[in-house]
Amino acid sequence: MPPKNDTRAWQRMLSGRRLDLLDPSPLDVEISDIAHGLARVARWNGQTLGEHAYSVAQHSLVVEAVFCHLNQANADDCQAALLHDAPEYVIGDMISPFKAVVGGGYKAVEKRLEAAVHLRFGLPPHPRPALKAKIKAADRIAAYFESVSLAGFSIAEAKRFFGEPNGVSIELLPIQPMPTALAQQRFLDRFGEIETARAERQKTARKAAK
Repeated sequence: MPPKNDTRAWQRMLSGRRLDLLDPSPLDVEISDIAHGLARVARWNGQTLGEHAYSVAQHSLVVEAVFCHLNQANADDCQAALLHDAPEYVIGDMISPFKAVVGGGYKAVEKRLEAAVHLRFGLPPHPRPALKAKIKAADRIAAYFESVSLAGFSIAEAKRFFGEPNGVSIELLPIQPMPTALAQQRFLDRFGEIETARAERQKTARKAAK
C-alpha cells in the first residue's frame, strides 16, 4: 500500500472557511478574509518608507482610484479593479522579478483563485482582455508613484519600468502608508460602496426591462 499523502493544500481563514488552494471554491471566499489578508501583505517586499508597511489593500485602493479616474467605468469594472490583486490574500505579493523565475505554476494557482473570487462576487471568472489592459495600465501608474514616493526609485528608473503616469496626479491618490487596521477598513468600505452601486445598477436594469 502506498504511503498516505498528508500534504495540506488548504488554508484556514479567520472567517472559519477552509479554502482549497489548488481547487478553490467561490463558496469559501469571504470579503472579510480578503481585506484582512491584503491589509497584512506588504508591497515591494516591505522595502518602503514610512512607519507602516504599504499594503496590497492600500495598493488596490490606489489602482481602483486611478482606474476610475481614467475610465468611464461601470461598478462591475470598478469592483474588478479593486479586486485585481485579491488572490494575494492567500499567496502573498511575489515581486515581478521572482515571478519570472517561478514561472507558470504560480500563475496557474493565481488564475484559479482569481476565478473563485470573481465568481463569489458575481463577476466573470476573469476580466475581458480590454478591461484587463485598462486595469493593468492603472496598476502601472500606481506602481510608478509607489516606486518613486516609497520604494527608493529615481524618476528615470520608474519611467523605464512603469512608463509615464499620464493623466494622473499623485495628489489624488492615498499613497501615504496606512496602519493595517485602517487599510483593511478602507478596503472594506470601498468594496461596500461599489457593491451598493452595483445593486442600484441591477435594480435600474430590471425596471427598464419590465
